[in-house]
Formats: sequence, C-alpha cells, structure tokens
Amino acid sequence: MNDRLAVPAARWLPAFVVLAAIWGCSFLFIKVAVEQIGPVYVALGRLAIGAVTLLASLVLMRQPLPRDRRLWLHLFVVAALMNAAPFTLFAFGEQRVSSVLAGIWNATTPLCTLVVLLVVFRLERPTGQRMAGLVVGFLGVLTVLGVWRGLGGAALAGQLMCLAAAICYGFGLPYIRRFVAGRPESGVSIAAAQLIVATVQLAVLAPLLGGAVPPLGHLHARVVLAMLALGAFGTGIAFLLNYRLIRLVGAGTMSMVTYLMPVFATAAGVLALGEQLTWYEPLGALVILGGVAVSQGALRPVRRLEPAPEG
Repeated sequence: MNDRLAVPAARWLPAFVVLAAIWGCSFLFIKVAVEQIGPVYVALGRLAIGAVTLLASLVLMRQPLPRDRRLWLHLFVVAALMNAAPFTLFAFGEQRVSSVLAGIWNATTPLCTLVVLLVVFRLERPTGQRMAGLVVGFLGVLTVLGVWRGLGGAALAGQLMCLAAAICYGFGLPYIRRFVAGRPESGVSIAAAQLIVATVQLAVLAPLLGGAVPPLGHLHARVVLAMLALGAFGTGIAFLLNYRLIRLVGAGTMSMVTYLMPVFATAAGVLALGEQLTWYEPLGALVILGGVAVSQGALRPVRRLEPAPEG
C-alpha cells in the first residue's frame, strides 16, 4: 500500500484548500493589476516577486539552487510553458473578459494535458474512457463560449487567450513529468530556479512586447497590493504549498485542486469585483470538470462484488 494513502486528511486537506483559494483568487489579482499595468509587466512583476519569495525560502532552509546544466536547460522550456507564456496570456485575456471566466478556462488544463499526453508525448493510451472525457470536456468548452449566441469581438479574443494559457500548461505538465520529475534536488530549489528563468525570459521580452515600464509612483494602492499578493502568494508561497502537498499525497491527488479553483475564482470575482455570470458559464465549467472526472475514471460505476464460492 502506498504510504501517501495513509496520510491523515487533517495533515494535508487544509493546505489543499488554501492552495486552491490562493490560485483561484489569483485571477482577481490579475484583473485588478491590469487596470493600470500592462499585461506583460503584470506577468513579469508576479514572476520577479515570486522568485524573490522562493529565494528567501531557500536561504531560510539553507538549500542551494540546482547545479545541473541539463536541468537548467529543461527549466528554460518549463519556465516558458508554465510561467512566462500562460501568465502573460491570462493577463492579456483579463483585459477583455472577467476574472471569473479566466478561472473557468483554467479548469480546462487537465483536458489540454490529456490531449498532449495522448497525441504529442504518447505517454497515455487513447482508451474509450479518456476519449469520452475529452468529448464531454469539449462540450463544456462550447457551453462556456456560448456558441449558440454567435462568436466574435473582444470577449472571444480574451477567452481564446485564456484557453491558450491552459494549452501552455497542457504542454508544460507532461514535459515536467518526462524531463524534470524525480530529480534529486528539492522541489523548492527547482521551483525557485524555474521562476528565475521565467523572470529573465520576460525581462528580455517585456520592453519589446509591452513598451515602456509603467510609472510605479502613479499606481493605486489596490493595484500595488494586488501585485504583491499575486507575486508573493499566487506565485511564491503557492509553489511551496504545491510541492509540500505533492510529497504528502502525490501528484494525482494534487491534480484535483483544479476542481476547487473555479469555485474560489468565481466567488472572488462576483463578491469582490461585482462581476456578472451568465447561466451557461458555470454550467460549462461543471461540464468541463465532468469531462475531467470521466477521463480520470472518477465517475466509473461501482462494480458489484460476486459472492464468494462456498466451500
């Protein structure tokens, strides 16, 4: 029996819920930050603050950064797929759509990951169960888009950017599984290196994509606080919780955080920003999550146990 299965819920469930809340509320912080800061600089700022947070953690824990050059090369790819690109895409997307919708699109990450595992990396077999989950998930995507109302305009562009961010995660997670998982370095050390690389990537690209640096002295207090929360909590401390939970309960259980994140994203957007929901957006989110559950076998019917032969 796996030792992780024996870990009492009281040891990991509170941190699990806190992590879902932090990541779910990150979409609220992005929405507030893009009020005054360009999307590329929002992504760069959260990465820089998150990197500083993890570097401070490494100093306190007396752990070094990774020294393997091949690992740093892999982290260059991981940082682009898991941080630089999706963080920028979500920020651009939230200039056009609500933080609630961005959180809902993030819930498509497991489905995007499954497609990449099946088609690109070929690490999974295309079973009927997985294909059924993809079909259900695709119907959920169409529902969120509200395709019967017609497509077009800035809202569609924003939704597609959020979906593209989830697709980036879909490529990044299998890449981590294939080239980074199982390394001897600590999770915090690898995460810190990943954020450093992503910060450097966007620091080079930001002047080209985002123009001049926004005047920091003119930022509203709520924007500054949103950036600090997004960087320190949503990008820094969340990584610490994530790796701690993976060690306690494994990556499979950790993947279920996707089910809770849209709940917190929706609550934060509606309560804090007064964002409006149409009936088909939460319905689409439920269908998407249903597709995830089907693809992972969570909705598999319970088999009846045959009576044991007497003898």
